[in-house]
Amino acid sequence: MTIIFSTVAALCMGVLAIFVRMKASRKPVSAKKILLPPVFMSTGALMFLHPYFRVTAVEILEAATVGMLFSILLIKTSKFELREEAIYLKRSKAFGFILIGLLLIRLLFKSFLSQSIDVGELSGMFWILAFGMIVPWRLAMYLQYKKLSLKLNKDRSVSI
Repeated sequence: MTIIFSTVAALCMGVLAIFVRMKASRKPVSAKKILLPPVFMSTGALMFLHPYFRVTAVEILEAATVGMLFSILLIKTSKFELREEAIYLKRSKAFGFILIGLLLIRLLFKSFLSQSIDVGELSGMFWILAFGMIVPWRLAMYLQYKKLSLKLNKDRSVSI
């Protein structure tokens, strides 16, 4: 029952992420908008205070590695552009498909691993996977944003 509930929750969150991303491309981005999601997500690490969610060092390494590998696809599809004297996230048709694909892969992993790994440990591993995915992705976005921000400020100072 717990696996079914968490799978439905993951699907809902994935769909929500796609809609949030599409809406975000209509407004200028800021460093705060890029960096705050991983900060907010980091509070989820408090789950590891409870023994039910604790994972081994090997499981941490496995989940973090898979998360970082998944982040490569997100990094490749997250680009910025200068528009109207501001920095905007470029819409990417591939992003939605990649996000859905990653979600389906995670669900397959979850159904396969739930047969041999306790639900609490599995939840911890998938939080690590997600955190290992969002941190490199958002850091890459931030570096790209800073680069464009410097260019924008340089262009503004030249035109004045």
